[in-house]
Amino acid sequence: MNPDPVGTTKTEVKGATLPPRFGSSEVPAARATQDRIDIPEFAPSLEPEGDITPDRFLDRELSWLAFNSRVLELAEDPDLFLLERVNFLSIFASNLDEFFMVRVAGLKRRIATGLAVPSPAGLSPIEVLEQIGDAARKLQERHARVFAEQIRPALAYEHIHLMRWDELDDEAQHRLSIMFGEKVFPILTPLAVDPAHPFPYISGLSLNLAVIVRNPVSDKELFARVKVPDQLPRLVSIDGPRAGAVPGRVARFIALEEVIAVHLDKLFPGMEVMEHHSFRVTRNEDVEVEEDDAENLLQALEKELLRRRFGPPVRLEVTTDINPNIRALLVRELGVEESEVYSVPAPLDLRGLSVIGGIDRADLHYPKHVPHTSRYLNESETSKAANVFAAMRRRDILLHHPYDSFSTSVQAFLEQAAADPKVQAIKQTLYRTSGDSPIVDALIDAAEAGKQVLALVEIKARFDEQANISWARKLEQAGVHVVYGIVGLKTHCKLSLVVRQEVDGLRRYCHIGTGNYHPRTARYYEDLGLLTSNEQVGEDLSKLFNQLSGYAPKSTFKRLLVAPRSVRSGLIDRIETEIRNARAGIAAKVQIKVNSMVDEATIDALYRASQAGVKVDVIVRGICSLRPGVPGLSENITVRSVLGRFLEHSRVFAFANANDPVVYIGSADMMHRNLDRRVEALVQLSNREDTAEVMDLLRRYLDPGTASWHLDNEGHWTRFHQAEDGTPLLDIQSWLLASRSRQRAVARR
Repeated sequence: MNPDPVGTTKTEVKGATLPPRFGSSEVPAARATQDRIDIPEFAPSLEPEGDITPDRFLDRELSWLAFNSRVLELAEDPDLFLLERVNFLSIFASNLDEFFMVRVAGLKRRIATGLAVPSPAGLSPIEVLEQIGDAARKLQERHARVFAEQIRPALAYEHIHLMRWDELDDEAQHRLSIMFGEKVFPILTPLAVDPAHPFPYISGLSLNLAVIVRNPVSDKELFARVKVPDQLPRLVSIDGPRAGAVPGRVARFIALEEVIAVHLDKLFPGMEVMEHHSFRVTRNEDVEVEEDDAENLLQALEKELLRRRFGPPVRLEVTTDINPNIRALLVRELGVEESEVYSVPAPLDLRGLSVIGGIDRADLHYPKHVPHTSRYLNESETSKAANVFAAMRRRDILLHHPYDSFSTSVQAFLEQAAADPKVQAIKQTLYRTSGDSPIVDALIDAAEAGKQVLALVEIKARFDEQANISWARKLEQAGVHVVYGIVGLKTHCKLSLVVRQEVDGLRRYCHIGTGNYHPRTARYYEDLGLLTSNEQVGEDLSKLFNQLSGYAPKSTFKRLLVAPRSVRSGLIDRIETEIRNARAGIAAKVQIKVNSMVDEATIDALYRASQAGVKVDVIVRGICSLRPGVPGLSENITVRSVLGRFLEHSRVFAFANANDPVVYIGSADMMHRNLDRRVEALVQLSNREDTAEVMDLLRRYLDPGTASWHLDNEGHWTRFHQAEDGTPLLDIQSWLLASRSRQRAVARR
């Protein structure tokens, strides 16, 4: 199946030869006038050399929409489990909401303030905005069609129904009316619009009913708005919470707004309800804090979070059958342009399908999987918890989540550190974590036990700001030293450092990962992590934590690359080494696995490598601005994308290095924000067995027999998931699950 060609540009690549050295190894990405901040002597800030030839890049915003199109393809795939397809529909909707709240809102803000510049792809800001509108409109329409024409009938076949009120029997209507009176009516607030009542504020992402009522006395028609409560389930189960869990038993759902709509007369007694229509507004919800002017970062951020609710609208969604007069009223009162109005069939906001996607029907979901404890942590089959410190002294331990258990590795490492009387200090970064985090509990336990505990909490983690503020305060109250990193930079690296008193002196134990310390997401995010007691890594982490909590801008590292100073330059230096090797006739190859590939300086280095004959393979989950396969420019570059049951999240950078492979893992994507405005860390693997394991993993991702999407030089993604004879290609995630089970079976023998 060919993907919808959304999010592509048609520019023909003309320039086959790049400037001899576009940017030195320390050059930040070429966005000199956008989002510049002063960084306190942590990193140099150099201007790019040479001119940018824009037609060698794909536009990042349109590439993101192409990524969401791939998510939608999974919902369209009839070979996937039905309720997983439902979940992909919900994920698509949630993704698109965030895209408008952040990326579209940011672009509109820059255009309005005159700060917008042409994209590296050579498109003007207005052109980008227009192409976003066209592509997003097609995607939303396709999304609605997939639900109406594919998913809804397939659900009905499995006796799962999304009902309309007039399709229900009297008993069901009676039960829902009682439910409305007890649970919904008391929290509804109808807001009239007339000379005494101005048009109400419509909060972002809220679902609303636009209601027209008629006063029978004056015969005058009036407008009112009713907000659908977001604290209640979006879809109401008619037959009870367990109805859908039994194959063959009918499970019926109805949209909450429809239940409200049929009871509008209860909200407007004495008035005649003439008509109603649902609508939804998306607002700018990106947070900006002027840190240099803020005496207290927590207080400044809390104020900004309150202002987030009142950001300007960037999208108005209405149903296709809306009264044109009501649509015009909404456009006028909300201050949106016609180009910002998206008409789609009801129901709006298909994020709510997650209610149906969560039905406990084993036959309609991926088979359950139980993560296994790493064989290096628990080499013999026993119910006794592994001694993580003893295992780390034996060797480095490479973890691959969710195939390797997070709870019996990283979580156990920190819990054992908190309980161990020999542990003197724990230092930890927290970017995102869960509401009931055992990681946070371990840090609190350690502080209460008298250990020195430092937690670097990134309270500016987008959409987790409020939760992180709460955790920061809880940690402080327990006696944890809480810091918020370096002004002007987000701390995105994933680091733990434990200092333990042993017979021969103090020893440092470390964890460096590609994903957050979030036990729940560790069950479905694919990530890598390294547990090590290597002396050089411990020394590097000590220096880095000193940078983050104190003043140490001149630190140098042996095994780490640290942004914003050395991730870009270090990786480009490695690419240049491969170029020299290729020209000398020595084996040369670059393989990169990231979430996003946007940074122009890095892409140009890969183009130079391709021109020198270096084989370059990129695995990217989301955005990719690189054009592969362009003759004379990138014919030696391939770009693949893997999406599936787990969210591919690990970042890996592998180099052939004259048959002595070098592999880094860490937190950094190839984006301007990661390389210039965040503290990121990559660690070089030193264990040859670990290096070989990662190289083999990349080989399997890139194998022609593995299902993936392939990017061409025009920006089109094509899905390859079946062989020519129709047999399915290897699903890498399923293979890895089976591989871990095989390893445990061998260990039991």
